[in-house]
Amino acid sequence: MLTKDYINEVKTNGNGNIAKIIEGLKSTSNLSYFLENLGFLPSNFDGNVLLPYINYNNSNVRFWVVKNLGKLKNVKYIDPLSKVAREDKDSMVRREAVSSLGRMRNVKNIPVLISLLTDPDPKIIAQAIRGLLVFRGNETVDTHLKQLVHHPNEFIQQVIQKEYFPKQTNNSHLSHTESYDYLKNVVVNGDVREILQVIPEDSIHLTFTSPPYYNARDYSIYPSYKAYLQFLADVFEKVHRVTKEGRFFILNTSPIIIPRVSRQHSSKRYPIPFDIHPFLVEMGWEFIDDIVWLKPEASVKNRNAGFLQHRKPLAYKPNPVTEYLMVYRKKTDKLLDWNIREYEWKIVKESKVLGNYETSNVWRIDPTFDKSHSAVFPVELCNRVIKFYSFKGDVVFDPFAGSGTMGVAAKALERYFFLTEKDEKYFQIIKKNLGSKSLFANTESRFLSLNEFKELNKI
Repeated sequence: MLTKDYINEVKTNGNGNIAKIIEGLKSTSNLSYFLENLGFLPSNFDGNVLLPYINYNNSNVRFWVVKNLGKLKNVKYIDPLSKVAREDKDSMVRREAVSSLGRMRNVKNIPVLISLLTDPDPKIIAQAIRGLLVFRGNETVDTHLKQLVHHPNEFIQQVIQKEYFPKQTNNSHLSHTESYDYLKNVVVNGDVREILQVIPEDSIHLTFTSPPYYNARDYSIYPSYKAYLQFLADVFEKVHRVTKEGRFFILNTSPIIIPRVSRQHSSKRYPIPFDIHPFLVEMGWEFIDDIVWLKPEASVKNRNAGFLQHRKPLAYKPNPVTEYLMVYRKKTDKLLDWNIREYEWKIVKESKVLGNYETSNVWRIDPTFDKSHSAVFPVELCNRVIKFYSFKGDVVFDPFAGSGTMGVAAKALERYFFLTEKDEKYFQIIKKNLGSKSLFANTESRFLSLNEFKELNKI
């Protein structure tokens, strides 16, 4: 019976014994299991016992033959591995052959790896790049790799950009964890576009917002859908500028329906999340996740009444019980770990998300209804976003603050809020909701006009 202990014992008894055992394995599954569990191979292991199986008719067997040959790092296997990398019919086997060549870290492999940079499979190219980066500083290697910055595949572009053409970091004197005091627990009444113009880059840790719906509420009237999207793009490009490197922007939105004018006309449904996405990617936001906010069906307007009665095809209209939280991150060459390491361990520890949490991308949260505002953020929605995407002491921003729920949640979670709201009526509601002194750092909330904020910004 084949076991890992048995395979290890066979391995220690020399190549002759291994060859004999392999020849006796008539079952493909047993052969695959044996090769998969060979584990560490001593430097004197003779891979020639594996070569007869490098063209075996089962791809899993070929994969493990190639992987084991790669462990030996012996240049005499360059030719057979190169042949597999170029000609095998299975992409996984080919990738493993390229990986095995790379792990040898031998200059003799450079021509082979360079030849694979024109392969039609981007994953093969990525493995070849990985093997060649060991030889950075070699003029030939660097020349060939730099050319890939213009490769049509975006992942390959990203790798080369990071390795050879890293983006210059901003010149802010702030540390990654800090922000300006004049942004902390501040609400500004004015057009967010004007407000953002006077804020330095590298100021905001997290933005979470729900923009005004396109002509679906009485507080948001735009001349056209194109103008509406351009307005959002203008705002979010400015948000991108003031966001710290590698930090998050979460956009809560959903398709909306503009009611029909009469029975002779149809209603119009606008896919806002999907139409705004290309703008966001183009301006430098990297898409990370889509979170679905699921509401109880009883809480939404019923569109099913007619279909329920007649059941005629083509007329089905589901009740929209979801909204999207589209999660983006400001593009950076740095990994998330870099962001985390910028904070003191005490802050990281205090900011950890404790207890039960939602593990899926479907968040079941009841909506909030308020006479003062027709589209209020539920506090629980803000709580989750703030806890998952910021640290204690961070500045969190909502450019369309509405009734100020984001600020309420930020105060409770020991973050600073920065809110902007154009409508005077809602600005006064925020003032009422956030007028008390913060429990956090005794920082009083400040409510400013655009001109007052500009003057404060000069100090």
